[in-house]
Order: sequence, then C-alpha cells, then structure tokens
Amino acid sequence: MSTDLDRIDFEILSALQNNARLSNKELAARVGLAPSSCLERVRALEAARELRGYHAEVDPHALGIGLQALVFVRLRRHSRQRVDAFRRYALELPETTGLFHVTGEFDFLVRIALRDADHLRNLLMDSFTTRAEVSHLETHLIFEYVRKPELPRLAAPGEKVAGARAARARPAPR
Repeated sequence: MSTDLDRIDFEILSALQNNARLSNKELAARVGLAPSSCLERVRALEAARELRGYHAEVDPHALGIGLQALVFVRLRRHSRQRVDAFRRYALELPETTGLFHVTGEFDFLVRIALRDADHLRNLLMDSFTTRAEVSHLETHLIFEYVRKPELPRLAAPGEKVAGARAARARPAPR
C-alpha cells in the first residue's frame, strides 16, 4: 500500500487507536465496508507498517510500579556511534518504558518505571552515571501520565506524506 491513505484508511486507523479490540465485523460496520474488504484494508495497513501493532494499557501498580520518572541525559560528545550505543543501552534496561532522542540542552529523554525512590536512586547510580558517554543527568518525577489514545491526523486523505516511506523503512526498536 502506498502512503496515499484515503478517508476509509484514516477511519480504520482512528477506530483501532481508540479500541484495538474491535472485531473485524464491528470495524467494518463503523467504516462502512464489507467485512472481507475491511480485513483486506487492515492487512494492507499492517503490511505497509501504517498500522504497527495492537496494545493493552495496563495499570502500572498491577506490575509493582510505584514511581515513574523522566531522565534527561546529556552526552559528553556526539557521534553516531555514541548516540546509537546509548540508545541501545537505554532500551535494554527493563525499567525503560520510552525513549526520545531530542534536540536542545539534553540529548535523550528516557521514561522509566520503578518500584520506589530507592529503585530510582540505584538505577541512576548503577545504570546511568556509570556510562562513559553520559556527562549529566536531570530527573523529573511523573505525578500523572495520561495517554491520548489517538494520534492527530495531520495529512488529508490522499495527501502524500513526506518521509513516511523512509520512516517505515527504518528497523523498529527491539
């Protein structure tokens, strides 16, 4: 499928972002397609990586997470090798729940999930400050996190999205 999404593709993506548990029959009814046509569209969106996955939202406390934080990380020097090494390292930490490579005063923003303040201190001291490429950390506790289920639609139906194909071609982080 090309990056030329039409109105029905956008409706499918919107419906699934708000409720990924919709059956194909329910989804087809919402977007005005026959179930077989709807399933074909969903499979094409998945194959083109326009639709990348389905997720369950879990209460962090159910998993023993009592604290979440954002760690702003500044690297000592910049090279693709150092940036890529830190990115890989941070994503391998079990506490990492999100990672942003950003511009500005800091290079990375790492979202982490922890048991408590002791876990936070130990993670920072043992896993971040010991990295040779890290020069400075700044930590902000998260009091509340609310995820909006739907991304904004910035492209009009049928409008080509610059760079979409290139973004899809990059390997997904593991």
